[in-house]
Order: sequence, then structure tokens, then C-alpha cells
Amino acid sequence: MMQKNIRFNESQLTYLVSKARRENSSAGFLYKKSSDTGKWQQRYFLLYQNLLFYFENETSTRPLGVVLLEGSYCERVITPLKGKESEKQITWNYFKIEYIFTITYKSEGQRSYELRTDTESECNAWIDAIRRASYSKVLEQKEELEQKHLHVIQILESERQAKWHYVQQTEELATEVKKLKAELQKFKKDRVFNHTVEDETDEIKKIKKVQSFFRGWLCRRRWKQIVELYIRSPHAESMRKRNSIVFSMVECEEEYNQQLSTLVCCFLRPLRMAASSKKPPITHEDVNSIFLN
Repeated sequence: MMQKNIRFNESQLTYLVSKARRENSSAGFLYKKSSDTGKWQQRYFLLYQNLLFYFENETSTRPLGVVLLEGSYCERVITPLKGKESEKQITWNYFKIEYIFTITYKSEGQRSYELRTDTESECNAWIDAIRRASYSKVLEQKEELEQKHLHVIQILESERQAKWHYVQQTEELATEVKKLKAELQKFKKDRVFNHTVEDETDEIKKIKKVQSFFRGWLCRRRWKQIVELYIRSPHAESMRKRNSIVFSMVECEEEYNQQLSTLVCCFLRPLRMAASSKKPPITHEDVNSIFLN
């Protein structure tokens, strides 16, 4: 049956069914538990975007119903049987009761669906596909990617500014090097050598060593000044603050995700499983009120 708050006309239904047959993300036979008789019925299912159609068989043109998956929860249900009932169920069609999953909703009064498969791999595949069918998760991923893109653009802009700063400093150093080369060439032209390089005196060698040391010292001092200016610059200070804030946010998010995972795995899921047992110590309404949103 269709959900009570959704209506389709004939043309819309035909169009969606045709799209689902061509562009479905998952398709196959599942067993659906009837809400009236409680019996398991084999139906053919098609998952298209956030709509789950089911048909009488694979060749049916009109669906028996459609499930809107937006805002739903899909979870595995483990309800082991006891005694003779367990023996009958396990030998019937080699069916294992643990391959069952449910589709439920947060709001009260909406129908829940119980489905089952013959193998564990099919069960896990259908659960993963249904969980990915919500548009809200796609929007969250889009917002997250937009935030990352904005962050990358900010980093790129800061790197461009730093590059421009370094280019200016490199041009200044290149100008100084040209001046030094011109002075050296002028000095060589003005100086008259009366003997060859092999006959250079010890005094000239010492002068060359002093000049080489002095040029190296000038270059090192200039580079040290450039580094110190950048370290004290507002850009470097803003980068340090930004990195500190980003690392703090990442640590907080990791701690929050770890705590949330512990809450879901150790408390929420066991309580839901307990509420689905034959003698539940707690009801689904109590679980929803404890773990609101």
C-alpha cells in the first residue's frame, strides 16, 4: 500500500516506474512482511533515488506500493527463535531469521516495513543502498565540500600573497647582485695585473678570501632579515592563529564523533534490539524519547 500522506496520479506513477527500471541503484527479490496477516510475501523491489517500489513480480508494470525513504532509518534486526518454532523456520526454504532489516521513521504513526533476504551479503547491500538514498545526506556532503573548497581558496590566496612577497624580495636581491657584479667588473678593469694567476701574491689571495667571506655574510644577513620580517608580519601571525583554530576544531570533532559512536553502539542499538524482543523491557517510544533527534 502507498503511504497515507503521498498521492500519485497515473501519469506520474508510470513515469517514475519507467525511470526506476532504467536508472535504479538496486533491484531484486525481497521478502516483505504483511502488516495485515504478518506473513512473508516475495516481492520484486526497485530502488530509484529516494523511492523504493515493490511489485507482484519482475514483469509487473504497476507497483503494489512505494516507500518514501526520506527521513527513514534502515537497521538490521536480530531476533533469534526458540524451540520448535526455530526448527520449523530454519528448515523452511533454508531461511535464516537473522537476515531481516527494517525501515522506520522518526515521526509517530508512520508505517514501518520489515524486509528480509536469503543471504547476509544481500541484506548488507540493501541496507547500505537504502541508507545512501536520502537527499539530506547528499546536501550535507555538498555543504561539507563547499566548506573545504572555501578553505582551499583561502589557503591558495594566502600562498599567492606570500609568493608575491618572495618575488619582490628576490628581485631586490637580484638588483644587489647585479650592482656587485658591475663593481667587480669595474674593479677588474681598473686594476692592472703585472703577473699571471700562478704568480699571484699571498696578499691578493687573502683579499679574495675576505671578499668571498664578506659577500657570503651579506647574503646570509639579508636572508635572515627577510625571514625575521616574515615571522613578525601580520600574515604569518594570522596563519598561526588559523592553524591553531583548525587543529582545535578537528580535535573537538574527533572527540564528539567518538562519543557519539559510543552512545549509538553501546546504548541506542541495544535498547532498540531489546524493544523489538518478545518481552521488551522498554518500548520504542521510550527509546525515542531518551535519544531524541
